[in-house]
Amino acid sequence: MEDVLIPHDGSEPSERALAHAMEIAPDAHLTLLTVIDPSSGFGAGAGAPGAAEVWYRSEKSRVESRLADAKQTAERQGMEVETVVEMGRPARTIIDHARSNDVDRIIMGSHGRRGVSRLLLGSVAETVVRCSSIPVTVVP
Repeated sequence: MEDVLIPHDGSEPSERALAHAMEIAPDAHLTLLTVIDPSSGFGAGAGAPGAAEVWYRSEKSRVESRLADAKQTAERQGMEVETVVEMGRPARTIIDHARSNDVDRIIMGSHGRRGVSRLLLGSVAETVVRCSSIPVTVVP
């Protein structure tokens, strides 16, 4: 059975990646991975004691709920699905997770940013494609 990793952040592109995976690999085992990026996290109250832990628990609860919805969508199609939440830099965490878990393929969405916004914001999908030794399919 093929193991497919789908980075899932709840965005429309990640939903399209999930739909694409269900279409092209209906017998695969899917892992939906959300990476909590601490650099995108908490701003206001960051210096307060315990603020980071409160932010992390809140963020983890939010993403677990979103992942549960995506998992349910795939399971209704008869897919075998697991969900994973990790903390770190998204591209590096995706690549490391895929490598550590013997993933056969990564299917991920892309926001399709171009020009200056791509230069300023970077592209998780582009970094994963460039740095992964595992085949990557990017769904626009």
